[in-house]
Amino acid sequence: MIEPLQAESTDTWLVNLPPTPGQSRAAVVVAIVLLVGLGVSVPFADVPLRRIDSFIPTLESSVTLTDLITSVLLFSQARIYHSRALVALASGYLFTALIVIPHMLTFPNAFSPTGLIGAGLQSTGWLYIFWHFGLPTALLVYAHLKNEKLNPVTQAPNTEFVGYCITIVVGLVCGLTWLSTSGESLLPRVFLDRTHLAPFNFYVLPFAMLISAAALAVLSRKQRAVLDQWLMVVIIALISELMFNGVLISGRFTLGWYVSRIFSLITSTIVLIVLLEETTRLQGRLARSNAMLRRERSNKLMNLGALAASISHEVRQPLTTITMSGSTILQSLGATPPKLEKIRSAAERTIAAGYRANEILNDVRDLFTAKHQQVPIVVNDVILEALRVLDRELKDHNVATRVELKSELPPVMGSSGQLREVVVNLIQNAIDAMKAVDDGRRVLRVRSEHDSADTISVEVEDTGPGIDPKKRDNIFDAFFTTKPHGTGLGLAICRMVVERHEGRLSVSSADPHGTIFRITLPQMKLPH
Repeated sequence: MIEPLQAESTDTWLVNLPPTPGQSRAAVVVAIVLLVGLGVSVPFADVPLRRIDSFIPTLESSVTLTDLITSVLLFSQARIYHSRALVALASGYLFTALIVIPHMLTFPNAFSPTGLIGAGLQSTGWLYIFWHFGLPTALLVYAHLKNEKLNPVTQAPNTEFVGYCITIVVGLVCGLTWLSTSGESLLPRVFLDRTHLAPFNFYVLPFAMLISAAALAVLSRKQRAVLDQWLMVVIIALISELMFNGVLISGRFTLGWYVSRIFSLITSTIVLIVLLEETTRLQGRLARSNAMLRRERSNKLMNLGALAASISHEVRQPLTTITMSGSTILQSLGATPPKLEKIRSAAERTIAAGYRANEILNDVRDLFTAKHQQVPIVVNDVILEALRVLDRELKDHNVATRVELKSELPPVMGSSGQLREVVVNLIQNAIDAMKAVDDGRRVLRVRSEHDSADTISVEVEDTGPGIDPKKRDNIFDAFFTTKPHGTGLGLAICRMVVERHEGRLSVSSADPHGTIFRITLPQMKLPH
């Protein structure tokens, strides 16, 4: 069972979606073509043409099929969008689809000289009149109900309600068919013979034109949607058809009579084409939305995996220190006598690493909640602490360290933990970059200085192979990496941290080779 959509989510279909300028232009063009066709045909409307007995069965079979499909689509949308207006419109198209069948069967010489199912001289004419009162009435009811505010629970048309409407339509068609055939003698004459119209016809069909015009007037005054716009075109075609049969011609098989039947096919086809086109478009949108949702889900999973890998990378260093210090403590305890100084030093490193791991996790939390405590920071202390964190790794990779720190630098405001991790990441990247060069050429230079523009800068320079100039513009993009197993988040997070400290992180080439990463931070403003 299809659940009704909530009212606030229904502005997505042609029943209430405003038309685009292109759709409005298309509707205007079709309406103009119909009116031009009417105007061109008027002077020749009553000109007799050759009788084609197969014309009515061929054309009205198409009308029945298209109107039946249209009614099915409208009933389904009425269930989804809980619209009684759509139920009325769908019932009108169902009525037309069904009543065209006896009209076709009773038409003289279509299937038999006098028509089938007990047809008399007036049967076909009255079925045509009922047909062309039914659809305008449904359009008028639709126009009246279309802006009705419904309670989805108590007023939404359910399957039972739709079933009642279909039953009423079928019963009405059967009753009118019986009245037009068996009860023909009870009805006024609309045909003098099998070809020529009686005067009564010229009074009753203009009344159907008035109903159609009323529906057009009501639709034009209300907030217009795509469906309303094309229904107005349908009404124009319907009025044009009725004008031929109720005003301009005196009998069947004239130019106007043939043209009016073409207008009836247009009336039947327009809404079906719009429904199919809109359904296809919405299916395309749904397919694209599903693809975007799947892509977004994959991106979120990838982001979570990359974030987990980044946190793992950051925390692994203090955990490694804790593990190695623990091993040192055990070995020192096993010595005779125990090496107390070595145990004390290893214990201090363990405690420091534990604090650092906790600080890393707090910094990650603060980073993604945009909250960190602003305190005065001495940049040189941050640099020295980062070098101490990576001291063992620098030694393990035979990296010579050159530290050039400007003394008496003014402090900056921010989070010391976050800025330390930025420097740690830059130094770690430098170590990784220099793995590709010989041991004797591995030199790390870390500098700090006070710029003239009231800013403090920190530079991390390596003697590695450098960065491809083609990739330099993307080096800070999330998930961009030059490492075989990198996450592509390190430099992106570093830039985000620096920018949150109102600073700037940039990259340039070193001379003769290597890379320089430069952090620029505003110095703390001292009170006057």
